[in-house]
Amino acid sequence: MAFMDEYKAHVKEREALGVPPLPLSAQQTAELIEMIKAGEGDMAENIELLRNRVSPGVDDAAYVKAAFLNDVAQEKVKVDGISPEEAVEMLGMMLGGYNVRPLIDALSSSNPAVVEAAVKALSHTLLVYDAFNDVEELYKAGNEAAKRVLESWANAEWFTSKPELPEKITITVFKVPGETNTDDLSPASEAFTRSDIPLHANSMLQSKMDDPIGTIKKLKEKGHPVAYVGDVVGTGSSRKSGINSVQWHMGEDIPGVPNKRTGGIVIGGIIAPIFFATAEDSGALPLEMDVTKMETGDVVEIYPYEGKAVKDGEVIATFKLRPNTITDEVRAGGRIPLIIGRGLTKKAREVLGMGEIDLFLKPDQPEDTGKGYTLAQKMVGKACGLPGVRPGMYVEPTMTTVGSQDTTGPMTRDEIKELAALGFNADFVLQSFCHTAAYPKPSDIKMFHTLPDFIANRSGVALRPGDGVIHSWLNRMCLPDTVGTGADSHTRFPIGISFPGGSGIVAFAAVTGSMPLTMPESVLVRFKGEMQPGITLRDLVNAIPYYAIKAGDLTVEKKGKKNIFAGRILEIEGLPDLKVEQAFELSDASAERSAAACTVHLNKEPVIEYIKSNIVLLQKMIDAGYEDHRTLERRIKRMEEWLENPELMEADKDAEYAAVYEIDLNEITEPILACPNDPDDVATLTEVLADPKRPHIINEVFVGSCMTNIGHYRALGEVLKGEGQVPTRLWVVPPTRMDEKQLQEEGYYAVYGAAGARTEIPGCSLCMGNQARVADEAVVFSTSTRNFDNRMGKGAQVYLGSAELAAVCAMLGYLPTKEEYLNIVPKKIGGKEDEIYKYLNFNLIEDFAL
Repeated sequence: MAFMDEYKAHVKEREALGVPPLPLSAQQTAELIEMIKAGEGDMAENIELLRNRVSPGVDDAAYVKAAFLNDVAQEKVKVDGISPEEAVEMLGMMLGGYNVRPLIDALSSSNPAVVEAAVKALSHTLLVYDAFNDVEELYKAGNEAAKRVLESWANAEWFTSKPELPEKITITVFKVPGETNTDDLSPASEAFTRSDIPLHANSMLQSKMDDPIGTIKKLKEKGHPVAYVGDVVGTGSSRKSGINSVQWHMGEDIPGVPNKRTGGIVIGGIIAPIFFATAEDSGALPLEMDVTKMETGDVVEIYPYEGKAVKDGEVIATFKLRPNTITDEVRAGGRIPLIIGRGLTKKAREVLGMGEIDLFLKPDQPEDTGKGYTLAQKMVGKACGLPGVRPGMYVEPTMTTVGSQDTTGPMTRDEIKELAALGFNADFVLQSFCHTAAYPKPSDIKMFHTLPDFIANRSGVALRPGDGVIHSWLNRMCLPDTVGTGADSHTRFPIGISFPGGSGIVAFAAVTGSMPLTMPESVLVRFKGEMQPGITLRDLVNAIPYYAIKAGDLTVEKKGKKNIFAGRILEIEGLPDLKVEQAFELSDASAERSAAACTVHLNKEPVIEYIKSNIVLLQKMIDAGYEDHRTLERRIKRMEEWLENPELMEADKDAEYAAVYEIDLNEITEPILACPNDPDDVATLTEVLADPKRPHIINEVFVGSCMTNIGHYRALGEVLKGEGQVPTRLWVVPPTRMDEKQLQEEGYYAVYGAAGARTEIPGCSLCMGNQARVADEAVVFSTSTRNFDNRMGKGAQVYLGSAELAAVCAMLGYLPTKEEYLNIVPKKIGGKEDEIYKYLNFNLIEDFAL
C-alpha cells in the first residue's frame, strides 16, 4: 500500500496547484499492477488508474501496462475486476505501440469474447506501422477476425464512428483584445513546465490580464464551450505549448490519454499561420473572421458550413472554412490522425482489392496557370517528385532535415511516444539544448541526461549543452534545395527551405519523413543598388517591413491588421554573393514577418564553400562521439554527392508572386531598427530620435541570439576596443562554442572584459527570456529576434537592430544620432571588413576539433 499512500499525497500536492496528478511512471504502474493482482485496496479505483492514468504509445509505463493486460487477455493471469475481454478493451485505448502485438495475438484467441474485443480495438487503432503486415498475414492464412479488421480499416470505421462537425455550435466568447503572441499563451519563463500540460496551462495569459483562468471557469458556467477569441492570435514561437494551454482550458479529455485534451475553438481576425496549422494538427477548429462585435461573455452561434457567426439573431461575421478539409480534420481528432488514418484505409483497401474510397474530402487543388515557378515552389516540388507546386496545392513533401530544441523537445518526445515510434524516417533529425544550458533548472538537468539517448536511439543526432544555438548548427547540416521543419519558429534555412511547426508536426515529420503542407503564395523582395557606409544586413532585415509599411501593406495597429507577409513565403533576391551565414540573417527574420517560410537566392560559390566546411564539422562530430554516427555519416555522403555536381535551383523568369518589393540599397543611409515592443514597428534612427514618445536612453545591451554570427562579435569588439568600461550593462553571448573559441583566440574576449561585459556560454540567453533577465523596466538594445512585452524582462522596452549599432549604444548609453553612428562605425571598422566579416571554414582551420 506504500504506492497508494505516496500517490494520494502526490494527488493532494497537485490539487493544491489546481491540476491533476502526473501520469504514472513505469515503476508506479508496476506497483499498481501488483496491488491489482493481490486484490489490495479499492479495486475499482486501482483499475481506473490503470485505465486512464498511464501514458499511451511507447512510453515505458505503457510497456508495463501492455505486458500485464496481455497476460490477462491470454488468461495467464486472472484478476478480479478485469476479464480477458476487458483487458483487450483497455489495450485498445493505448493508441498504438506496445499494445499492438497483444491485440494482434488476441485475434487468434480461443475465447470468442477476446477475439471480438480485439477486432473492435484494432479497428480503431491507427498507429500500427509494420504490424499491418502481421494482420495481413493472418488474413491470408484464413483468420476471419483479421479479415474483419482489414475490412473495418478499409471502410474507415475509425473515422465514421466519430461524430461529424455539427451544423451549429453555440459558444461563449473569451476575448483577448489586440494581439496574443505565444509568449502570452506559453510564457518562456515557464518553458520548463511545457511537457506538463496542465501545470504549464496555469501560466496562460498571466502577464496579460487579471485572473484569466478564473474568468474562463466562470464563462463555462453558461453551459457552452468557451472559444478563444482575439484580434491577432498566435504570433511568435512555442506554438504547440500555446495550443496545449488553450485546449487544456477549453478542450475535451481524451480517454486513456492522461493530462492532454483535444478539440476547442480558436477565432481570430488573423491567426498566425503556424499557430493555425498547429491547431489543425491538434484537433482544434481555427476560424478567421471579423471579431470586432464579439466581447467576453457573449453567446455566439457558429454555423461552420454556412460560414457565419450570429449573436442575438444578428449575423456579426462571415467566414470561409479553410482548408476545405478542416471538417474531416476536426472529426478525426486532428490533421495528423486524419493523414495516418487515410493511409491505413488506403493500404487495407489495396490488400482487399477494393477501389479508392469516396469518403474523405479531397484538398482543393489550384489550376495550373502555365506560368513559371518561384524558387520555393521548385524546392517543394522537388521534395514531392514534381517540377513545382502551385500556391494552394496540398502536398506532403519529404522532410530531409528536422530540428528540435530543448524547450519543446520534451513535448516532441511525448508526441513521438504517442505516435508509437521507435525510429525516425526523416533523413536527419537534430536535438539541441540551447535554450536551457546557461541556467538549467533541475528538470532541465534531467532532460540533459535522458533526451539525447531517446533521440539517438531513434537515429537522430543530439547536440550537447553548451554547444550553442540550434540554428547555427542545423543550418550547417542542411542540403541545398531540400525541405525541412523544426519546432523553433526560427528554423529558416539559408539554403533550401523550412516550414516550422509545433512539436506535434515536428514529431510527425521526424517519424514519417514527411509533413502536410498547403503551399502558400510567395512575396518577392528584390534588393538592388549598393550598400552604403555603415549599413548592415540587419538594417536590410528591418528595411523589409519598413518598405511594406510605406506601401500600405503592413500596419502596426493590431485591430484590422494588414500583413502582406503573413502565411506567405518570403523570397529574397538581389544579394547572391552573401555568405550563407549572412543569408541566414535575412531568412531568420522571416519568422517576425509571420511568414510561413523563406528562401534566399545565392550563387553556388558561397554554398560550395559552406558545404565543404560543414563536411569537416560533421566528421569532427563523429570523432568526438556524437550520436547517431550513422546518420552523420549519411549526411556527409549526401553533401559529398551534391559537391560532385553543385547545381542550385533558380526561380523562373515568369514566376508569379502575391507581391513584389524592390528595395534600393542606395536609399538606405542610416540604421533601421524595430521599436519597443513590436518587431513590425520599424523606423530609421532619425525617426526614432524625433519621436519624444520613444525612449532614447539605453540601460542594457544584448549581443546574441540566432540572428548573430562571428562577424557581429568582431565588429562589436572593434567598436569597443580602447573605449574602456561602458556605461550600460552589456551581455555578450556567441551562438556556438566554435565561435566562442575563435573569438577567445583572436583576443576579443579581452576587449569584452575591458568593457565590463557579461559573457555567457553559447546559447539563446536573453532572447528566449526563460533564463537570465534584464532589469525590470529597462530600456534595452538587442540583436535578438523579437521584442514582445515582458519577454526579456518585466516591463522592458526593447529595440532590435544590428550588432554595430548595439556596440555604439553600449559605448554611449543612448541611441546615437545618424551622424554620431556614422562617425564611429565606419571609422572603427573601415579597412578591416574582410577580417571582421570572415566566417568559420572548418576545413581551413588547422587542427580543428570539437
